[in-house]
Parts: sequence; C-alpha cells; structure tokens
Amino acid sequence: MGCRDTFYTLIVTFSVALITYNILISANAPLKQELPGPSRSSSEFDPLIKMMPRGSNSKKRLFHTAVTASDSVYNTWQCRVMYYWFKQHKNGPNSDMGGFTRILHSGKPDKYMDEIPTFIAQPLPAGTDQGYIVLNRPWAFVQWLQKADIEEDYILMAEPDHIIVKPIPNLSKAGHGAAFPFFYIEPKKYESVLRKYFPVNKGPITNINPIGNSPVIIAKDSLKKIAPTWMNVSLAMKKDPETDKAFGWVLEMYAYAVSSAFHGVGNILHKDFMIQPPWDTEVGDKFIIHFTYGCDYDLKGKLTYGKVGEWRFDKRSFTTTAPPRNLPLPPPGVPQSVVTLVKMVNEATSNIPNWGS
Repeated sequence: MGCRDTFYTLIVTFSVALITYNILISANAPLKQELPGPSRSSSEFDPLIKMMPRGSNSKKRLFHTAVTASDSVYNTWQCRVMYYWFKQHKNGPNSDMGGFTRILHSGKPDKYMDEIPTFIAQPLPAGTDQGYIVLNRPWAFVQWLQKADIEEDYILMAEPDHIIVKPIPNLSKAGHGAAFPFFYIEPKKYESVLRKYFPVNKGPITNINPIGNSPVIIAKDSLKKIAPTWMNVSLAMKKDPETDKAFGWVLEMYAYAVSSAFHGVGNILHKDFMIQPPWDTEVGDKFIIHFTYGCDYDLKGKLTYGKVGEWRFDKRSFTTTAPPRNLPLPPPGVPQSVVTLVKMVNEATSNIPNWGS
C-alpha cells in the first residue's frame, strides 16, 4: 500500500507547468460514445434522490455553466444549440443559472467568439491525448479556473450535446456536489484497477461515486482542488495499459470520480438531472436532454437500435457539416423524448443567425 501511496502522490503533485502552453493541435475528430443500454438502470445506485424542493425564500446560489469544446464543426454546432437553450431558460422560474463560458481548447479564437462567451485554453501537447481528445477537458478546466474571473461560487460542468429543457436550480447541498449517476460507471467492479489511484487509506471504494464530470454542479473552491488531480489522474490512467483497456472511452469520467473522492467531495446523485434518448422515453421533470446516443426508428415508430433506421437522428451524422434547419420530425409512435429533442434542435437552428455558415 505504501508504494501505491507514493505513486499516487507523485501523480497528483506533478506540476501543471510541465504541460506546455504553446503547442497548438487540431481537435476535429469527435469521440464516438456508443454504449448500448438504458440510462434508467442508474436506479440501481444508492444514494439516489429526487429533485429537492425549493422554498420561496431560499437564497440565490448562482452557478456558472462551463462547456469544454474543440473548434471542430461537430462540437461547434452542438455548442451553438446548447447556448441558445441556455439563454432561453437562464431567467426562468427557480433558475440559479448565472454566466456561461465555452472553454475552447483549440488554443486560438474562432468565428463564434461574439456569439458564445468563450475562454481560449491551450490543448495538450501534440500526441499527449493519444487520440482520446477528451483528455483535453480536465486540462482546459485547470486553465480556466486559474485564469478566468468567475463571479459565481458554483460551477455547472456541462457538455455540447446537452439541451437545457427548463431552468436549473442549484442542486448541490451542504458541501456536496450534485451529479447524474451513470449505470456504466462501476467503481466496485474495477476496485483492483482504481486502487492504483485511490489508495486504501482514502477510504472504501464506495466513496467513488458512479459519475463523470458532467453534469455536475459543484462549489468553485472544491473544483479548483479537484481539477489538477483530475487532469493528472486522467493522464496517468491513459498511460497505464490495464486502466486504459478497462475504461475505454469513459476513462476520463472515472478519473473525475476518483479525484472528487480523493479530495473528500461527495455527490448527491440526481437521476432526474437529465435523460438520454432513446432509452429514456419521457422528458418529465428532467432538466437536460443528453443526445449522446443515436435514435433510429422504422416508419412505424419502432426502435431499431444498432441498425440505421428509416428515420434517424444521430449527432454523428453531422461531424463535418452542421445539421440543416427543419430536420424531419420522427414518425408517429416515436417516444416524446425523441420528438422533443428534434423539435428543440429545429427551434434553435431556426433562430440562430447565420446557421450553417
């Protein structure tokens, strides 16, 4: 155990300064996040709670929404849609939504700087991400937290493929973050691997919550402590063949969960934070639609997951060009969540100036 502790200490104290600021890389390839199975399986996890009721005289605790992105067409059109819906709900009932920042880790401005509030972060040195572009996310957050003037005391970490459905209150409480539980993040299953980064003296493996970094609402001071550890653990996991093989495309999510637990920041798990069509069929009282999965249906409204449908909406169909305005709506029988998703994309693209440019 002592060797593990020493190893981990070396990781988390590795100087941020060693990551150079002056190497620019292109970030054009989207990460394919295809994983079969319904997000509703998250109900297996404990603790899970419903949305906390808010008293009429509760004090405002504003959070700043931050989204990391590359300058690829794929990331950019999603950010434009995401920011459109952020603006629609920011000042709505029960909202604790404050400012918004797109953390652009391309290292240089793009033509959407005037449309979306943006912080320019430097990418990792060429080759460091080993083709896993998501490794730029924790490094981008480290830079933003160090350099930006963030007025709010809380941060919502979101992603380009999130559509905000209604105003979001600050769901964090009593020093705990608020996070969505993912059914495929299983710390107990991978305890032998995770102990390389979360030594026994830090507590039981169940201290690691089944979360990623997004969506998470967290105190800014807590995130400032977590972010450098998250970055270094992500890099260390990617360099370790056993860990890389075990976690695949969710490696950076495990790295955040480990880093949060390492710093003693627990999370209230909100299964109603967001939905993930097509597995979740109703929007209900959720706050976010996460359109990470492809939605494929035949013309009778039957899901054909794993097979290209006669009707489909999949963000990966638009990697080099933005989706056109007025996408065709799903056929009758397709779940309400998918219909709502396409309608919200269409409304955003119809109202965003110079769409497709």
